[in-house]
Amino acid sequence: MKNTLLTFLFVLPLIGLLMACEQENRDEIQGKTTSLVIESLSGEKHSFDVEIARTPAELAHGLMFRESMPRDHGMLFIFNDSAERRFWMKNTLIPLDIIFIKADGTINRVHPEAVPHDLTSIPSYGPVKGVLEISGGVAQELGIEKGDRVRHALFENFSQ
Repeated sequence: MKNTLLTFLFVLPLIGLLMACEQENRDEIQGKTTSLVIESLSGEKHSFDVEIARTPAELAHGLMFRESMPRDHGMLFIFNDSAERRFWMKNTLIPLDIIFIKADGTINRVHPEAVPHDLTSIPSYGPVKGVLEISGGVAQELGIEKGDRVRHALFENFSQ
């Protein structure tokens, strides 16, 4: 009994420390914006400052009602699992490029210039863990396409 109590008293603070580190990591990622890099198959890199949408409310609201967005900004939607995803443009005021991303960070599909207010469902055409929305036309302008890699801590391929 004494050994169990000593083990408990030793392990409990360790668990607390690990949980605090995980929360700090999560808070850093969920801050106002975080950096994301798209690396093309040719090796060219494109940086974006992105907001993270993870909670059901954030995922549902997305970029609705925004009147503008800088060309080097976006919103990254992150899901708990990889699955077929569908997006639409209800209450979205600006055209967007919608980039569907697999769990390993590979771009599965780029849907260019999604039309504001359009209720047509935009599918990922395969299981994805994340979706990046950037200003409409930027993906084509930068040559971002299927097969390119998204580098961010929320994907399996992340390395410093």
